[in-house]
Amino acid sequence: MRLETEPVKSVRKIYAEAVTYKYRKAEEEMDYKKAGVDIEAGYRSVELMRDYVRSTERPEVLGGLGGFSGAFSLAAIKEMKDPVLVSGTDGVGTKLKLAFLLDKHDTIGIDCVAMCVNDIACAGGEPLYFLDYIACGKNIPERIAAIVQGIATGCRMAGCALIGGETAEHPDMMPEDEYDLAGFTVGLVERKDLITGEAVKPGDVLIGIASSGVHSNGFSLIRKVFDMTEESLNTYYDSLGRSLGEALLEPTKIYVKALRKVKDAGITMKGCSHITGGGFYENIPRMLPEGIRAVVEKDSYEIPAIFKLLQEKGSLDDKTMYSTYNMGLGMILAVNPDDAERAVEAIAAAGEKAFPVGRVEAGEEGVTLC
Repeated sequence: MRLETEPVKSVRKIYAEAVTYKYRKAEEEMDYKKAGVDIEAGYRSVELMRDYVRSTERPEVLGGLGGFSGAFSLAAIKEMKDPVLVSGTDGVGTKLKLAFLLDKHDTIGIDCVAMCVNDIACAGGEPLYFLDYIACGKNIPERIAAIVQGIATGCRMAGCALIGGETAEHPDMMPEDEYDLAGFTVGLVERKDLITGEAVKPGDVLIGIASSGVHSNGFSLIRKVFDMTEESLNTYYDSLGRSLGEALLEPTKIYVKALRKVKDAGITMKGCSHITGGGFYENIPRMLPEGIRAVVEKDSYEIPAIFKLLQEKGSLDDKTMYSTYNMGLGMILAVNPDDAERAVEAIAAAGEKAFPVGRVEAGEEGVTLC
């Protein structure tokens, strides 16, 4: 009799344990939500961003959104003689504070992509794929989707695929209405096409590519110069042709296609500098070999109005401005004098403005502004 009833009891026991587990699981999830982490909001965010992510796909992307990792085929490497992987990672910094104040989140992702892909483009690399990381105080699906929309836009501009990311909800660590954003990208280049700066020599010409404004650096100083209120940011300035907030939130330029045009024109880029934090004084020397000095002529191009306004309102000297901001040039190249005009034309063909802004001389490594 015991042998006949034991299986029945076991089934009932298993069923009872399953029911208990179900309700315990529901209770745990309810407690997790009470603790500040909303799992359902996470699912909703993924659904809202799905189309944005798909819009960035390249043929090399394997699998889809939702896996534990992103997969990208490197079959093309077989056709290269000496392939080199280049990578970059960066964030947006305190420019995010403006996005919070103005409740505008659909372009800040472009900044994140730009800060990463521009760095590897400086090495001559083609960005292949991108991953993002969003840490937030509270997962608001529509806001997360808007951020990812911007990231996807930036990836399309750079020609790279958005193959993964992470949204982490951090209750009690971050305010509910704030988030942080960072990214990571991997690119590919033939070793012979690496831009190292080693070939830069006296007589080479410096070509500057126009920025779209402040980009994503120096906002800690900006927030000291201007009142960080909605009213202040919505103030219209005739010199800017728009509000202060619109000018400051203008996304960072992505220079991947412009540099590709220069390369496709058969022009050797001996050196390349992404003008980010540290401005001219810190970034330009990074592309110069020992015994070489850059000379930049400040009046060789028109400095954008946002920098003039910032310098005036903050009573900032030239040294501070050029050691903090891009001053209207987001990228600077060093090329042979005979290639300078063609480089400007190639960049223009990519839809960007470029100017001969200086030269390279023998001397102590550094930058002279004149």
